[in-house]
Amino acid sequence: MSFNSSDIGAFQDIWVFCEQREGKLMNTDLELVSEGRKLADERGSKLIGILLGHNVEGIAKELGGYGADKVIVCDDPALEVYTTDAYTKVLCDVAMEEKPEIILIGATNIGRDLGPRCAARLRTGLTADCTHLDIDMNKYVEFLTESSTLDVANTTFKMEDMNLKMTRPAFGGHLMATIICPRFRPCMSTVRPGVMKKGEYSQEKADACEIQMYPVSISPEDLKTKVTDVVKETKKLVDLIGAEIVVSVGRGISKNVEEGIGLAEQLADAFGNAVVGGSRAVIDSGWLPADHQVGQTGKTVHPRIYVALGISGAIQHKAGMQDSELIIAVNKDETAPIFDCADYGIAGDLFKVVPMMIEAIKAENANK
Repeated sequence: MSFNSSDIGAFQDIWVFCEQREGKLMNTDLELVSEGRKLADERGSKLIGILLGHNVEGIAKELGGYGADKVIVCDDPALEVYTTDAYTKVLCDVAMEEKPEIILIGATNIGRDLGPRCAARLRTGLTADCTHLDIDMNKYVEFLTESSTLDVANTTFKMEDMNLKMTRPAFGGHLMATIICPRFRPCMSTVRPGVMKKGEYSQEKADACEIQMYPVSISPEDLKTKVTDVVKETKKLVDLIGAEIVVSVGRGISKNVEEGIGLAEQLADAFGNAVVGGSRAVIDSGWLPADHQVGQTGKTVHPRIYVALGISGAIQHKAGMQDSELIIAVNKDETAPIFDCADYGIAGDLFKVVPMMIEAIKAENANK
């Protein structure tokens, strides 16, 4: 088939690779489809989901409920369990034939393996681990105004630029870089789970979604590996992304780390349905495991309540929690940047304030 990644005019539509495991869609798929819908509306394009697996046609309509105009389903026994060879071949075969302008992939373990291999085979670029996406330049400038230290008012922008603007952390999270792919298509991006907001489900849109079954061609010669068994390791991981309430600690617990983490855990227990998180400084110091990290280089969270204890509020941390519905900050430094995004701020020693918070919540629970 004829495929030239530099023939930009031949490409159209926005695609979202929809990862499934054991016949169930991942939450990241719904976040990306919701975000893709916004981008497609800005670009005037169709939004198409591409779903690989075996006996997965039944879950395709759900993607329409979050904004997909069409879902391309590639169904084959060889796709039941993810393998790099099979998924790369099928996704690239479809992309070479259909020529999407943009492909978005969740930055999961699978997505981080699949995305670069497809980009190399399609001879295009890939921006990994993105935290923000724009097409419309006005919206991008608005994003820079709100989230960067650039002198936006005195910066000249090419306002007619309709390339996908892919923003990601760089230099260990100390900088944010925006990358475009102006000379090749498709523009490809892996997007960090949890950074995009899942939209509202619409049954009407789900019913209207077109399902296209794509004929899959996989030969034994295409597969260099074979999955003979899947063994799941039981490991307790903190679910920061799905938590209703997150209580995070920062460098402010340094004078007594054990007590500080203990207070955060007690506060989380008092709230109920809450988990403990930490800033990068806490993780780098080894005070909490890496799966507790909130921020640009950790996890992006959108809980109902976010409590920041002893966290100064560096831009890298705020980028991972500033969209929380309610933010409560406790810091003895009255000028700490965390207070700029907090709904409620308490200037005080967390070792004195948090016990009072715990008692107040327990008293309120008892009254109920």
